[in-house]
Amino acid sequence: MGLARTARWHSAIDAIEQGRLGGNVGGFTVGLFLIALYSIVLLGIGFLSMRRIKSVGDYFLGGRSIGPWVSAFAYGTTYFSAVLFIGFAGKLGWSFGLDALWVVAGNTVIGTFLAWKILAKRTRFLTSRLDAMTLPQFLGARYQSRFLTGISALIIFFFLLPYSASVFIGLSYLFEVTFGISYATGLLVMCVVTAAFLVMGGYRAVALTDVVMGALMIVGAIMLLVSIVGAAGGLGTVLSQLPVRYSQHVPKAPGFLGILPLVLMTSLGPLALPQMVQKFYAIKNERVIFTATVVASPFALIITLAAYLSGAMTHLFFDSIPSNNPDLLMPSLISNTVSPVLLGLVVLLVLAASMSTLSSLVLVSASSVAMDLYARLLRPQASRHQTMLLLRGLSAVFVLFSMAIAISPPSIIVYLMSMSWGTVAGSFLAPFLYGLFWKPTTKAGAIAGVFSGFAISVGLYLWWGQSRSTEAAVIAMLAPLVVVPLVSMVTKPFSEQHLALVFGEEPGHATGAERA
Repeated sequence: MGLARTARWHSAIDAIEQGRLGGNVGGFTVGLFLIALYSIVLLGIGFLSMRRIKSVGDYFLGGRSIGPWVSAFAYGTTYFSAVLFIGFAGKLGWSFGLDALWVVAGNTVIGTFLAWKILAKRTRFLTSRLDAMTLPQFLGARYQSRFLTGISALIIFFFLLPYSASVFIGLSYLFEVTFGISYATGLLVMCVVTAAFLVMGGYRAVALTDVVMGALMIVGAIMLLVSIVGAAGGLGTVLSQLPVRYSQHVPKAPGFLGILPLVLMTSLGPLALPQMVQKFYAIKNERVIFTATVVASPFALIITLAAYLSGAMTHLFFDSIPSNNPDLLMPSLISNTVSPVLLGLVVLLVLAASMSTLSSLVLVSASSVAMDLYARLLRPQASRHQTMLLLRGLSAVFVLFSMAIAISPPSIIVYLMSMSWGTVAGSFLAPFLYGLFWKPTTKAGAIAGVFSGFAISVGLYLWWGQSRSTEAAVIAMLAPLVVVPLVSMVTKPFSEQHLALVFGEEPGHATGAERA
C-alpha cells in the first residue's frame, strides 16, 4: 500500500480525474511500437491465410480441422478479453472484493470445463451430421424451421454489436491511460486492424494466432498478478489489509448472493453464445476433446484469477473510483504499478485476448447475414464467390457499426456486455441445449424459447436499465429452460424419420465418416 501514497501515484490519479492523458513520451513511443508490431504480424498472418482459403468452410471454420491445443486456446482467448481485464475486473473487484473470486470458480468449472465435457462432442457430431456451420443453421436444421434460421441470424448480428463495442472501449481506455494515446486514436487503429485482419484471413488466421495469444495471456496474467501483489506489500499484506480496506470503501458488502447473478451470467452465457460454440464446430474430431478440456480449464483458472484478484486489490491503491468511472480502475492500476517492460507485456496480453474475441464476434455476426440470411434463405443459388465477398464485406461493416457505438462510450463496460450476453444467450441457451440432448423438443418449443428469452431480456433492460442489467441477463437465460419443455409437451412432435436424420447413432457409436 506504500505505492498508493507516493507523489507519483497521486499525480497520476489527479491527471486521470482531470481528464489529461496518462502516458509520457517514452510510454507513448513504446505503445506505438507495440501496437504497430502486433498489427503488422496480424496483417501478415491474415494475408498468408487468405491464400489458403478455398471455401466458405475454410474461411469460417478453418475446414473443421482445428486440433486440441488451438481449439482450447481459441475458446479461452475468445472467452476473455479487454472486457474482463478492464471492465469486469475493476468493476467487480471494487464492488465485491474477494467475493469476486466466485466468478473465477464459475467461469472455470461451468463456463469452460463443463462446456467442453458436456457440449463439445455432441455439438461437433450433430453440426457435422446436419452440415451446419453456424448456430442459426443448426437451429434451422434441427427444428426444420427457416424462420428460426432467419430470426436467429438477426439477433446475433444486432445484439453482438454492443459486446464488440465494449471490447473496443476497453482497449481504447487502456491505450489512453497507459500510453497517452487518445481514446479516438486507439479506437480507430484497433478497428482498422481488426477489419483488415478478418477480411483477409477469416477463422484460419484467427486459429493460427490463438496458441501464441493464449501463451502470451498466461505469461502476462501471472506476471501482472505477481507485480501488483508485490506493489501492495506482498501476499500477506493483501490477505490481511484487503478485507479491511474493502469494508471501509463498501460498508454494505453484497456477499455471495450479490455476486451470484454475475457468476451465472458469465458462466452460463458461453454455453450458447455463437462465438463460443463455434469452437466446437471447428474441432478436427471428437478425439481432440479430452486434450482440449485439459488445456482450456487451467487456462481459464489462471486468466480469471489474475484479473479478478487484481481487480479486488484496487482497494489497496485507491480511496475512491477515478472520475467515478470503474472502467478506469484497472488501466490506472496497471499503468502505475508495473515496470515499463511488463507494461508492454500487459498491453500485449489485453490486445491478444481482445483481438481473438473481436475476431470471433465479427465472424459469427457477419456469417449470420451472409451465410444464414443471404445464402440459405434469400438466395440459395448464390455462388461460393458471392457468399465469400459478402461475408468479408459484412465483417468490415460490423466493425464500423461497433466503432460507431464505441465512439461515445457509456461509463460502464459491464452494462454493454450484460445486455449483449443476456439477449443472445437468453434467446439461444434453451433451444440449443434441448436441441442437442432432448429429442422431444418441438419446433414450437424452440421458437417459444427464442422469443421468451429475447422478450424477457429486452423488456427487463428497458424497465430496470443499467442498475440491474446482470439480473435481467440471468432471468432471460433461465426462464426459457422452463418454457421450452412446457411448450414442447403440448405441441406437435417431430416424426421418427426426422429425429433419426438428426441424431442417427449415438455420438459414442458414430461412424468413421461422421467422426472425421
